[in-house]
Amino acid sequence: MELANRVKTLTPSTTLAITAKAKELKKAGHDVIGLGAGEPDFNTPEHILKAASKAMYDGFTKYTPAGGTVELRQAVVDKMKKDQGLTYQTDQVIVTSGAKHALYTLFQVLLNPLDEVIVPSPYWVSYPEQVKLAEGKPVIVDAKEENEFKLTPEQLEAAITNKTKAVIINSPSNPTGVMYSEAELKKLGDVCLKHNLVIVSDEIYEKLIYTNKPHVSIAQLSPELQEQTVVINGVSKSHSMTGWRIGYAVGSKQIIKAMTNLASHSTSNPTSIAQIAAIEAYQASQEQVEVMREAFKARLEKLYEWLIAIPGVTCVKPEGAFYLFPNVSQAVKTNGFDSVDAWVEALLEEEKVALVPGSGFGSPENVRLSYAISLEQLEEAASRIKRFVENHQ
Repeated sequence: MELANRVKTLTPSTTLAITAKAKELKKAGHDVIGLGAGEPDFNTPEHILKAASKAMYDGFTKYTPAGGTVELRQAVVDKMKKDQGLTYQTDQVIVTSGAKHALYTLFQVLLNPLDEVIVPSPYWVSYPEQVKLAEGKPVIVDAKEENEFKLTPEQLEAAITNKTKAVIINSPSNPTGVMYSEAELKKLGDVCLKHNLVIVSDEIYEKLIYTNKPHVSIAQLSPELQEQTVVINGVSKSHSMTGWRIGYAVGSKQIIKAMTNLASHSTSNPTSIAQIAAIEAYQASQEQVEVMREAFKARLEKLYEWLIAIPGVTCVKPEGAFYLFPNVSQAVKTNGFDSVDAWVEALLEEEKVALVPGSGFGSPENVRLSYAISLEQLEEAASRIKRFVENHQ
């Protein structure tokens, strides 16, 4: 049977591959420490669980509007006003089955064949694949490590062609954890306005920030930028609700209407009960969000300190999310391996520590480590990595 061309170029997720190998070793009885997790290790807060339970017993178990309930869309509108100072209407919001689905749907309604989307590297693994699924062309631009993995306005300008339709900005970033400042976003925004580009602003890690610098959405910077920007967000990371699958897109009425029409023929609607849980997440106490953020901050400080003490490992210190993205190329070379991927595989085999190779994020000299596990496990993992490096010198 001949498969559709659109799926033939897809690259398997490196995160899922390394996770599968780690699970195999665990099943065989090995003490594996997995640092590949892309989700908080906290349960969803109790008050959210109770709201969902009540919704089930109240009979809120039927179809909802394709773009989400009016109540949840209003909660998103209120959140955007409170946190970003931005005014939207409910018909400028679509609720989706996770932020990943919001991105997928956006590219489906935005792109024609061979339309280009500028994707700064390192990137979240699904960005290029989703662009390809929409028959677009991902244009990878190397946001260099010496510039803290941030796209510069000069790089953006140089990458634009008459086929360029959009650019992706992810702040705080997966996999690097870096954040763009207001000044940096303003310069990028000026280039986007000059060339009439749609800005896809992925802000899913917005609440997980560990510096005194505030999160800034590029949509905040001017009415013109707000009009050009589609904000992608959700409750997965901020409220430890990854499995509930509630994300959303906020943008122009034209784009959101098209996305809603497409959703009506694909998913029908996001899960009814999960929508009630998301309303509770935004309207009730944010105390547990802060507890989780403080725990991640403490882990980041320790893990960063342990990692940079390992010979041949350097790292740009993250400001948000829950990942470190160290450069291990010198350690790999000293250890006698011909690639980071081979080094990662040997580390898993010998020391039972699972990292994600940076090649899947467009950065083959790096690895991604998630600190969404306990501090004790992180300390043990860092100790094992150090031992591995020293044993191969």
